[in-house]
Amino acid sequence: MRLGKRERYLVILAGSCLVVFLLFQFLLFPFFEKRQRMKRGLQAKQEALKEIVLLSANYRSYKTGSRGLQNILAKRKAGFTLFSFLEREAGETQVKGHIKYMRPSVLKGTGPYEESMVEMKLEGISLGRLVDYLYRIESPQNVVGIKRISIKENKSDTGYLDAILQVLTLKRT
Repeated sequence: MRLGKRERYLVILAGSCLVVFLLFQFLLFPFFEKRQRMKRGLQAKQEALKEIVLLSANYRSYKTGSRGLQNILAKRKAGFTLFSFLEREAGETQVKGHIKYMRPSVLKGTGPYEESMVEMKLEGISLGRLVDYLYRIESPQNVVGIKRISIKENKSDTGYLDAILQVLTLKRT
């Protein structure tokens, strides 16, 4: 069967369209999809790398801070105990007579340090003495800090306060 000139052009045009369609479908589109996937994967890897760099910097700063803490603890007086430190400071600030109780406890930590804590109750203390005492016991050079504080007005003496403190320090295990 012989095709006319017009039909031959239509068949060639249809064949060309089919070849172009197949080229796009099986070569160009997969190429561009894979390229896009690779770009997205590369961006994800770059973000992961940025996060790793940030975590590494955080780790180094924590490690440096830990060494600083070790140095501070090494410089602390031998035989340092939180209980005796609080008692000595209470004597120097004339707060000793206001102490109702002092309860020491030791909390095990997961790292190389353990927390030593003392809960103490002060009754009938003036605001000035309490502030002076708090200023003296919160000691960065001895790694002593106040974990929790609860202050109420004293019911029997107006103008005086009752306070419950949880004071803690770290020590090497």
